[in-house]
Amino acid sequence: MKDGFASAGATASAVRNGEVRAAEVASLCLERIHARDPAVRAFVEVDEEGMREQAAAVDAARDAGRALGPLAGVPIAIKDNYARRGHGATCGSNILEGFTSPYSATVVERLVEAGAVIVGRTNMDEFAMGSSTEHSRYGATHNPYDTTRSPGGSSGGSAAAVAARMVPLALGSDTGGSVRQPAALCGIAGLKPTYGRISRFGLVAFGSSLDCVAPLATNIEDLALVLGVLAGVDPRDSTSLDAPVPDYEQGHGDLQGLRIGVPEEYFADGLDPEIEQLTRAALDTLGGLGADLVPLSMPHTRYAIPTYYLVATAEASSNLARYDGVRYGRRAGGDGDLQEMYLATRSEGFGPEVQRRILLGCYCLRQGYVDEWYLKATKVRTLIRRDFDLALEKCDVIASPTSPIPAFALGEKIDDPLAMYLCDALTTPANLAGIPALSVPCGFTRGGLPAGLQLMGGALEESTLFRTAGAFERATGFAEPGPEL
Repeated sequence: MKDGFASAGATASAVRNGEVRAAEVASLCLERIHARDPAVRAFVEVDEEGMREQAAAVDAARDAGRALGPLAGVPIAIKDNYARRGHGATCGSNILEGFTSPYSATVVERLVEAGAVIVGRTNMDEFAMGSSTEHSRYGATHNPYDTTRSPGGSSGGSAAAVAARMVPLALGSDTGGSVRQPAALCGIAGLKPTYGRISRFGLVAFGSSLDCVAPLATNIEDLALVLGVLAGVDPRDSTSLDAPVPDYEQGHGDLQGLRIGVPEEYFADGLDPEIEQLTRAALDTLGGLGADLVPLSMPHTRYAIPTYYLVATAEASSNLARYDGVRYGRRAGGDGDLQEMYLATRSEGFGPEVQRRILLGCYCLRQGYVDEWYLKATKVRTLIRRDFDLALEKCDVIASPTSPIPAFALGEKIDDPLAMYLCDALTTPANLAGIPALSVPCGFTRGGLPAGLQLMGGALEESTLFRTAGAFERATGFAEPGPEL
């Protein structure tokens, strides 16, 4: 059991077959969290009592002869921006201090129905705004490969929990790379599905046209397994897609005839030489597995970061207007007038990065500027989407580095917002286009830090990504080793 714990599929199979009880899996999970999390600081809440109750329910169902779900007994952590009935969802922010959710997100409900055991909440950049998991009321999360370095963000807590083998699966959210970038920096796999493939109901909004529920795992098979559980239309989310959910676990096979596009713009200035070397080696491996490498040009890629930060901040300023100290969460300055209460509550409740993005969003949406900034950004977004449409006429998958740099030191970029924003340069285009993208480990730098290969595909073509990444994973074995803790 200790050897198979890193795999959700193997764990669920062992529970269903009676080789191990869900209660034993829960105990092992807690044992690992108690031993490893003090150094990593991935969790902000561990629901030990709830875990044991959920595991006991799975064991009781099996003892009674009832069929068990595909995630039977599998421990899974959820990012601190998902609603779960009776639990907090603070989004790493002081403004939601003391909030208890009266309902559960659709994805949480689907996980429980599939037999998963919800472990607790993981740390994150406040309201998912950041690339290092340092912008959090709970302090920074540390990279399991080097605890002086960042795990990436904003889903760094979820990525670190999986990388440290405290849980086999975790949920993050991906608005501009917030799952793929930490997956790459922590040496695990992370998927941003097609926009609308998974319901966002119960996920606290950051950028509503960009946000995606996004899982992290140690291997591609587990990503396919959990996507099959979570995908599907939801009447509570008008943006969820009413499209058939295929059997993603059947997405294996060789790569003969697969066309992999390699856009020159993703290998531009600013790319760390070791990251480029590892990515080029990964492309050679894919070519050796039978894939055809196709050179591409996607000229509007260079506008992705300014476009993303206009669209995302505009949507964030609107979404975060609801946190005013009136209905829920923190309230300050209640003795003055209403305007003073709003000002005091939001000044004390929001951290500096969230305040910065709200101000940027309000600026680009204000009268006289909305055409010059926000509407122009939406037009460029269309051009970026068109680049992908044209590229995917020539290839089946687009490959690139996931992060332009390996894990950076904690504190290195915290006072340089622009440098932090550029960490997302290679991941934001997929969010702007709404297409699926995943990161799979592709090796280590000379300093022992992980690197990730990003694969992007057409809308609802997650199976093609799984096929490609799975073949690469089996050929290289990069999914096997974990950090030495």
